[in-house]
Amino acid sequence: MPIVELLERAASGGRLSLEEGVQLYTEAPLHELGAAAHARRLALYPTSDVTYVIDTTINYTNVCNVHCTFCAFFRPEHHAEGYTMSHDQVLSRVKWAADQGATQIMIQGGVNPELGLEWFERLFRRVHAEFPSVDIHSLSVSEVIGLAKVEDSSPSDVLVRLKAAGMKSLPGAGAEILVERVRKRISARKAKPDEWLGVMREAQMLGMPTTATMMFGSIETKAERIEHLDVLRRLQDETHGFTAFIPWYYVPWKTPLKGKEASGLEYLRVLAISRLYLDNFAHLQASWLTPGLKMGQLALFYGCDDMGGTILEERVVHDAGSTNEATRKQLEEIVIGAGFRPVVRDTYWNLRPDMPLATAS
Repeated sequence: MPIVELLERAASGGRLSLEEGVQLYTEAPLHELGAAAHARRLALYPTSDVTYVIDTTINYTNVCNVHCTFCAFFRPEHHAEGYTMSHDQVLSRVKWAADQGATQIMIQGGVNPELGLEWFERLFRRVHAEFPSVDIHSLSVSEVIGLAKVEDSSPSDVLVRLKAAGMKSLPGAGAEILVERVRKRISARKAKPDEWLGVMREAQMLGMPTTATMMFGSIETKAERIEHLDVLRRLQDETHGFTAFIPWYYVPWKTPLKGKEASGLEYLRVLAISRLYLDNFAHLQASWLTPGLKMGQLALFYGCDDMGGTILEERVVHDAGSTNEATRKQLEEIVIGAGFRPVVRDTYWNLRPDMPLATAS
């Protein structure tokens, strides 16, 4: 089908096949692809609102037995530079974030085989009891699977216990590219694509909202990026449990895998095809942490309706060589500068009009 017809159909909400997705992604002129994605975004959200969440990421341990080659953060077991925070240390960081207005707490780290499920249950119960206004949007599929192995249990049983302890939703971290060839090359010890999707399905069946991610720009092909979108779309057709999609690009500078950093144009192209292909996903986040705030601003014209989070504290991407960060005011100014209106939300996209904007002070 001619590119112009595919763009028109996708912009109006028509579904693309896998082959059509690859064709659009590889052949459509960037700005025409972006225009179609922006038209689709405006059809879904005709107001000028752009949402964001006040959140923090607390990387509680860097000890990990998965050893991904794209990661500069982890340290193998018993390494001199390995660390694991105490519960009190984690709680002090939660308090600091809550004092800044954070409503979402992401506690994530390596897959540390020395930590059992009870360690997390006690931690989450304390967070929930001491900071009831924050949502525990934490861990990852890899950490859940790691806990299941430690406990000789199933991921489903682990999720049930974590939910009872206060964990309300599961982030999409650890997906990378859900194609087995890629997994074998960059993270051979990590969950297989079907396992990642299976844990997400289990979490969603338990009533835990989840997000989906894609780390692009390592060794995958362009067609494999669309394959990744396709398996996510199929699971969303089945469960409707994903709240948002967050694509971000690989930062190579301090990792064993090395390689090149994706370009800004490549970042925008991925955003645009994601908005058009993932026709059953409500929200697309501008993952500004790796490309920076200025590219995050452009993302608002390539299909994104959400700026993600403030990410008050984060080490995984930082340790790989990214130095981007932002205050609430800077994030809001980027949105305003693009001609939109920043609006604070919570983890579940409930708007928070009770939380004044930083730019209003």
